[in-house]
Amino acid sequence: MPLSAQDFKPEVWVNPGIYSRHFDRGLNYREKNWGFGAEVRLAPEHSALAGSFINSERERTRYVAWHWRPWSWDVAGAKVSAGVIAGAFDGYPRYKNGKWFPAAMPVMSVEKGRLGVNFSVLPDIPNRMSGAVAVQVKLKVW
Repeated sequence: MPLSAQDFKPEVWVNPGIYSRHFDRGLNYREKNWGFGAEVRLAPEHSALAGSFINSERERTRYVAWHWRPWSWDVAGAKVSAGVIAGAFDGYPRYKNGKWFPAAMPVMSVEKGRLGVNFSVLPDIPNRMSGAVAVQVKLKVW
């Protein structure tokens, strides 16, 4: 049974960055993208995100985004939800010369207790950004 808005209590999740697995395996991308991020769940379907990590091109990326997950299911006691992350990112030298740019990507989240994982697919933009599957482990701290 989904959680109603009146029963919801805000949550704070933190993460140590993102692990990425690039589609083009022949290039020397960094795939352990360590950093720090926070996800503040403001309503059952809505979260604000912000953070920073060393990206696959070995540059610092900062981001601010909104996570909207309109679909959710209870699977073996875990909350599985799907939606989209949309926001602003920087730090990719071949895309906008490392300056801020808007982006959106599909995301699926799996959460049980204090542990969660976000799965995303990052698009391939030829000569600018290499596409990848991204995995972000997160811990609920509040």
